[in-house]
Amino acid sequence: MNLMPPSGSKILVTTSGADPVITIPQGSGGPMRYFVGLFLLFWLGGWFAGFSASASKLWSGGLESVAANGFLAFWLGGWTLGGAFAMFSLYRIFRPSVAESLRLMPDSVAYDSGVPPLQMNFNQANRSEAWKNLFSKRLRVDLDRRQLQSLRLRETDAGNRLTIDVNATRLDVAQSVSEVEREWLYQLLAGRYLKSPASGNARVGERT
Repeated sequence: MNLMPPSGSKILVTTSGADPVITIPQGSGGPMRYFVGLFLLFWLGGWFAGFSASASKLWSGGLESVAANGFLAFWLGGWTLGGAFAMFSLYRIFRPSVAESLRLMPDSVAYDSGVPPLQMNFNQANRSEAWKNLFSKRLRVDLDRRQLQSLRLRETDAGNRLTIDVNATRLDVAQSVSEVEREWLYQLLAGRYLKSPASGNARVGERT
């Protein structure tokens, strides 16, 4: 079992008790997210001014007609939702990332997806991925040997994917590192946990 990552890799292998722990750093997320974050900070300044003025006028009864008050209340509700979404996006933009990790125990793997940085992608074809990234959740799960039999290194048009199926969920492991590093990790996990990695658990071709 080769615990030494490929040359030049940023993957860190340490130990916790007798168990190896593989720590995979997250990607940088790119500088664009900081520009978006600064824009949101300025926008929220204007949002607060607009919210304060509208709320003060509504609560003081400054509008004479019921219809005008109703419209202002409706507008204020939408304005509040927009501000809440901007604040959440700002939190995701500046939230520190947490590395992905795998603790290799004798009969299972303790997997922690960590927290990736927010990726800013304005390509409309990847809009669903952008929403998924914005609301991503940290996943911690213990993968037993039965679940680890689904370990696959899949060839796609965009490069390889290292996946493990957990019930109806497919985990994409080590997305932030290179194909060589994912292949090294596959060989390490396959040699340790798969029943017959040479025959039944080799690479699986997949076109997406």
